[in-house]
Amino acid sequence: MSYYHLTSTFLEVMSRLNFRPVWFDSLGAKSSCTLVSTPDVKVLVDPGIAVMQPSFPAPLAKKLYWEVQGRRAIKQASREADVVVISHYHYDHFIDFDRDIYEGKLILLKNPNEFINDSQRGRAERFFDNLCREFGGIKLEDVLQKRERKSYGNPLDEIPRARDRDFGDYNRRRKELFKKGLKWFGNRVKSWNSSGWIPELKFEDIEVRFPEGKEFKFGRTRLRFTSPLFHGIEFSRVGWVFSTVITYGNEKLIHSSDLDGPIIEDYADWVIRENPDTLILDGPMSYMFGYLTTRTSMDRAVANAVRILRKTDMRLMIYDHHLPREPKFREWTREVWETGKKLGKQVLTAAEYLGKKPAVLRGLQ
Repeated sequence: MSYYHLTSTFLEVMSRLNFRPVWFDSLGAKSSCTLVSTPDVKVLVDPGIAVMQPSFPAPLAKKLYWEVQGRRAIKQASREADVVVISHYHYDHFIDFDRDIYEGKLILLKNPNEFINDSQRGRAERFFDNLCREFGGIKLEDVLQKRERKSYGNPLDEIPRARDRDFGDYNRRRKELFKKGLKWFGNRVKSWNSSGWIPELKFEDIEVRFPEGKEFKFGRTRLRFTSPLFHGIEFSRVGWVFSTVITYGNEKLIHSSDLDGPIIEDYADWVIRENPDTLILDGPMSYMFGYLTTRTSMDRAVANAVRILRKTDMRLMIYDHHLPREPKFREWTREVWETGKKLGKQVLTAAEYLGKKPAVLRGLQ
């Protein structure tokens, strides 16, 4: 039995807020599915999975095998859960559609009516239509509502530290990106205001709620959710997500969803203020370097993760999702792993937490 497995088992015995990585990228398929348990409730966060990209260093048959294994693990974990959380509508974060995963559950999922890009809105419509058909015997169009026009402020006002940060020679380029981003955001607002309103749902076997900015209590357990956060950099075209905070007594776990590092400084500040015992953090997309990931965003993500390690009392950081999709992920983020070691804090991929070697490294053998 490995050191990592012994340590994680010890922490579970000592804790009453326990978690289990159901499937993560380091296990061979894209996912950050996590089962969190307290004496009051069991919560399945982001039950989705997708096959690794073509550049992933393993045979296609192996990648398909890992996806099948992951889907099976997610379905099995769903049988234990009372609550299902879906942070956004990317397929590595939710499965559309498997009745068994959602039946009998309270589903807390990303509001599909605002702070969403067009592709995720389309996926949300299909998912809600499936929910309506499977559990209500109706169609989405039967419950779709006319929405009132709503105005939205500048989202940069929610992240003043990132907005006002001095990037030296990069500042001019950054201003141009913000200008384009605000125009894109304005077009999204027009789209939201012209679309029908998808309501929260309640049928005999499921209840669907939009949790952003809200808190839900189950005995001594609290589930808190952030307002919508950028998926990566400012005005990321792939949309918005929310992060999940689960507390029981004095214990706290954060599942960050897709913050890509986090890249945005204000999101790192928020994690530091929360001061979790356990942080499940996705890393920067090093496998997309030169395309969606720039040197500046990579440096920001690493610096923010290091700052979180230094300024919190956390004992464990699961540093996975996006990151272990290429074999040099530790080199790109070396300072994070080294800082954790120096501070005596566990920084592990989900595979290592479970006593395994990351699949991206096994795939090279």
